[in-house]
Amino acid sequence: MLMSPSRLFELTRSLSNTLIDLEQAGIRVEIGDDFAKYRAYRSQQADRSPLYPMFDVTRSYVDHTNGFWVCGFNAGGELVHTQAVRLLDLSGISLSTHLDKHRHKYITPDSTPDPDLTFYSGPEALHTITGQVCYQGDFWLRARGLGGPRSQGTTSLLSRVLLEVMIAAWNPSFVFALVPKQLAAKGAHLRYGYNHCDPGRWLGPDQQVTEEDYLIWMGASDMANMVRRAPQNLQRATGASTVALADEKSNSAAKASV
Repeated sequence: MLMSPSRLFELTRSLSNTLIDLEQAGIRVEIGDDFAKYRAYRSQQADRSPLYPMFDVTRSYVDHTNGFWVCGFNAGGELVHTQAVRLLDLSGISLSTHLDKHRHKYITPDSTPDPDLTFYSGPEALHTITGQVCYQGDFWLRARGLGGPRSQGTTSLLSRVLLEVMIAAWNPSFVFALVPKQLAAKGAHLRYGYNHCDPGRWLGPDQQVTEEDYLIWMGASDMANMVRRAPQNLQRATGASTVALADEKSNSAAKASV
């Protein structure tokens, strides 16, 4: 579906204002769809685990047709932020079926004694999310080093940049991410711009809980409402801590999909 001129203008104005706000907070944003370049950026981060297959061009087919990334750099050119998105064609199947089939690419390494017998369960939405579905992951934001007081609200603005471009480019039926329980309890889904947050967990071979990841998601109407809302203003604050999606256990790399 082509974007109308008026919608394109609104998107351009919205993103322009958001990018200016982020630059004033010390983050210069770069958006791209060359995943070889993204892999090179990520490989420079020795303090994070390797890039998962979802966004690794050497391990899965990902290019401008089904993915893009957002990176942020400080005034010194250092990488201080990453996130990426993939478009999944789940026509005729549910997210539940997809996660069962591709669970190895979502399970955190070494979190279960047997990935072959570990499955994600819990959220009822797993059975209703279908069609053209986007997965947002690899969200990481460095906790310090932006050269002064940290801007409270950068997480929301950075996530919104990706979501607005994603909606304009693909108009998906759903978008989802996975968030650790401890972050979900603090309302992480609201900072990322999501409406729904459902408890979920990974069950191992003996039905033991190997990890608790909450499913956060939006449907088409949720995304439309988000776009209509004006982005929040940044508020200066110090001591902000790193926040991350489920793939960012202790500032590690993203969970992955096909």
